[in-house]
Amino acid sequence: MASKKIIEQKEAEVKELAARLKDAKVILLTDYRGINVTDVTSLRNDLRNANAEYKVIKNNIVKRALNLNGETGLDSLLEGPTAVIIGKEDYLAPSKAIYNFIKENDFYKIKGGIVEGKVMTAEEIITLAKLPSREELLSKLAGALLGNITKLAVALDQVRVQKEV
Repeated sequence: MASKKIIEQKEAEVKELAARLKDAKVILLTDYRGINVTDVTSLRNDLRNANAEYKVIKNNIVKRALNLNGETGLDSLLEGPTAVIIGKEDYLAPSKAIYNFIKENDFYKIKGGIVEGKVMTAEEIITLAKLPSREELLSKLAGALLGNITKLAVALDQVRVQKEV
């Protein structure tokens, strides 16, 4: 039987993880079988740039932390080797980082996750990751607006030229 000290340490670990998961915008569960050290280091760097962290945590601890937050939708996914990605600020950047990694590494799989409080399947997360980022959408909108304003300016200038003649 586990000692009282070990049980207390595990309970503290669960509570700390539950607090981090509660504040997260995105929680992704992935199957990391077959990943080598070089690839995982690259993935960790990409996720760090996306303001997310990559942790390998025992399934039982993750399950208890999620249950502590009242979330049971991912319990069935917590089997086999599982890495947890926790994004604190944005859900799209970590999703894109994982998606880009999966495109290059066939053996790495998304099991599922939680995006802004909603349980999502791997397919839904991949669909979300394929969407353009906020910056891309804003630049497209600005380009479209600028194009219309330019056309208006040219048309008004043509009207001015015709009135002068």
